Amino acid sequence: MEEKVLNSIGEKHENNLIFRWAIGFDHAGFELAQHLTQYLLKAKHKLIQYGPTSNLISIDYVPFSIAAAKAVVDGIVDFGIVIGGSGQGEQIAANKVRGVRAALCNDIYFAKLARRDNNANVIALASRVVAKEYAETIIDVWLNTSFEGGRHERRINLIDAYEANRLSLPEARIIY
Repeated sequence: MEEKVLNSIGEKHENNLIFRWAIGFDHAGFELAQHLTQYLLKAKHKLIQYGPTSNLISIDYVPFSIAAAKAVVDGIVDFGIVIGGSGQGEQIAANKVRGVRAALCNDIYFAKLARRDNNANVIALASRVVAKEYAETIIDVWLNTSFEGGRHERRINLIDAYEANRLSLPEARIIY
């Protein structure tokens, strides 16, 4: 089991909040993952990585995405990033972990909505779509957007209820 690298969410360092991150990636996400690792480390964040040591061999993203997502719900880290060619499969895999709210955010608009409306705790990125420098901006927007709560919290609670088998689903209307 990984050691917790910080004691709590949002420790302070020189007026900046410092967070713990897990980054999961495959061969296609390798270069962007390395770039974001250096970017986040420079900002004094703490990181753990789940992924290959190079991009030379094609490797499946599923175990790495799930491991990063599991680190979030297990409290090892505060947030997760999953990266692949499209980011779609990585998001789907991460969302299989109960308690994860992973959102594919290939621009700042969706990054803001993912945090503000859905309180996303894992961000998925497409390395074949998003430039490295723009990925930094996406991460910054995502991180600096607060959850709005209100009606959005009610919806997240419904998702949690479904995951716990406590949500009554509506009856279907048969239409021919």
